[in-house]
Amino acid sequence: MPGVKLQKRPSLQKRKMNRFVWTTLTPILILFLVFSFFPILYGFYLSLSEYDPLAGTADFIGLENFRSIFHDSLFLKSIGTTFMFVAIAVPANIVITLLISLAINSLKNGSLQGLFRSVFFIPVISPIVGSALVWSMMYSYPNGLFNKIAALLGGHEQYWLTGAGTALISVIIMTLWSDIGYNTILFIAGLNTIPDMFYESAKLEGAGSIRIFFTITLPLLSRTTLFVTIMTLFSYFQEFTRFQIMTGGGPENKTRLISLEIYDTAFKYYDMSSASAMAVVLFAIMLVVTIIQLKVGKSRWEY
Repeated sequence: MPGVKLQKRPSLQKRKMNRFVWTTLTPILILFLVFSFFPILYGFYLSLSEYDPLAGTADFIGLENFRSIFHDSLFLKSIGTTFMFVAIAVPANIVITLLISLAINSLKNGSLQGLFRSVFFIPVISPIVGSALVWSMMYSYPNGLFNKIAALLGGHEQYWLTGAGTALISVIIMTLWSDIGYNTILFIAGLNTIPDMFYESAKLEGAGSIRIFFTITLPLLSRTTLFVTIMTLFSYFQEFTRFQIMTGGGPENKTRLISLEIYDTAFKYYDMSSASAMAVVLFAIMLVVTIIQLKVGKSRWEY
């Protein structure tokens, strides 16, 4: 009967769709559980245990590891350094990438836009280790590129990576150079989603470029800005490679981030329990900062 066929066909299509979803998502879910979720849970367990890597035992000791690390002056200093790095690098990244994206988006020539997008994105796809080594040579004393430029301008050579006052800002500059291309692309994508009618209406009313930016572009770009900010926060709170290669946490632990302290505690001193407790603290910091960012940066704009 025609009516029976019409009832069976959607059911068959639904079963095929469910089979397709389970077939494609199950391997991804298994990989996530094996390589992400279970290691996180085990890390939480180790943070509450006294782990012996030689014997392979982990005896539950409660919050003792957390009490120990919060009495560790070096770990507390690494927290402060991490917040300082994030507080400087994240706003600088957002401001620079937003300005660059506005400049590129204002170009009328599509080929020029593509060229500048590619130029700024090249550092993103460059190997981090190789880039860090090259920048270390550029910062080297006394014959590095930056010291040569300083000498030509009548300045003095600097111990860029070994000076207590310059090491952190030197790595931040390299980090910004390496990362701005990614957020620039995201901001350009966000700018392209804003309807032109808003700009046309504003220009008809005689609004200037600055007013248009603060009353139209910035509010309507809030969702993109929130996403970019959160992803950049995640990345910079976990920053490791550049600091490990360029400074190793020195000088005088001025560039020692939480990630470096976790690495040294785990693989240099073989204290996996304390390292896991530090990782849990870092996770909690990132979680709290993200929740605050989501609350504060919640968009109320629709278009």
